[in-house]
Amino acid sequence: MSELAAEKECQIELVVITGMSGAGKSVAMQSLEDMGFFCIDNLPPVLLSKLTDLLEQSGGKVSRVALVIDLRGREFFSSLVESLDTLEKRHGIHYQILFLDAEDQVLVRRYKETRRRHPLSPDGTPLDGIRAERKLLDEMKGRAHQIIDTSNLKPGQLKERIVARFNQTESDRLAITFLSFGFKYGVPIDADLIFDVRFLPNPHYVDSLRPLTGRDTDVYDYVMKWEETKRFLQHLTEMLSFLFPHYHREGKTSLVVGIGCTGGQHRSVAIAETLNRTFHEQEKVRVAHRDIEKNG
Repeated sequence: MSELAAEKECQIELVVITGMSGAGKSVAMQSLEDMGFFCIDNLPPVLLSKLTDLLEQSGGKVSRVALVIDLRGREFFSSLVESLDTLEKRHGIHYQILFLDAEDQVLVRRYKETRRRHPLSPDGTPLDGIRAERKLLDEMKGRAHQIIDTSNLKPGQLKERIVARFNQTESDRLAITFLSFGFKYGVPIDADLIFDVRFLPNPHYVDSLRPLTGRDTDVYDYVMKWEETKRFLQHLTEMLSFLFPHYHREGKTSLVVGIGCTGGQHRSVAIAETLNRTFHEQEKVRVAHRDIEKNG
């Protein structure tokens, strides 16, 4: 293979979208299509090699490709891992796997709202199909480069995550999301790093602060006034300043830093807001508060 041909192959950006049925794969594909990706839905994995040949013959006209490959293909899906390995070894094309997930009860609710049948349980309950699907996708989830939990995401919010992850603008900067959450509602599965701030004094026990959030000045000032908060932020900022460039150097383009307290309303929100302000000039950052509106 000539160096020129190898260079052309490496220019192809391939994103494989997979995950649980009902977790938002259609929204992800539409988001990537809006960003200029050539998108194909429900491609049998055995055709990946043929697709690669066509892409190479395009002479670079098609360089960004997104494929939705899931269990609708039934017997074809089992060959996906092998097909992806072959793609990288023989054609030199590097791929990324985007896995979309959601909690079982959320998926069941979505199926009931749309009145769709689960592809793995056409005559049974949606939950039966969801549980079977989760087992079959376990290996693919383990190989995923990024997992997004859409349980608490609206379509527009999922699109924001996709754009932040795959947008080529400011590609020289790491896209970081500081995500506050409440442990009582579960740990976000798409977080790369998680820090527990439940050791900080809790504004929940101050009557005047309880109905407010970490975005409100009174709560923010309360969280920040303690010596343990100041020391924690100093150490955390130093550690993140060390980690971010190393993650970026290893090829990671996005990072979700989870900050958790009990309910996700006070302490975690204040800390996430502080980190967002601290790093906004150094990296491409955003802040999100998963549970800020869940009171009680």
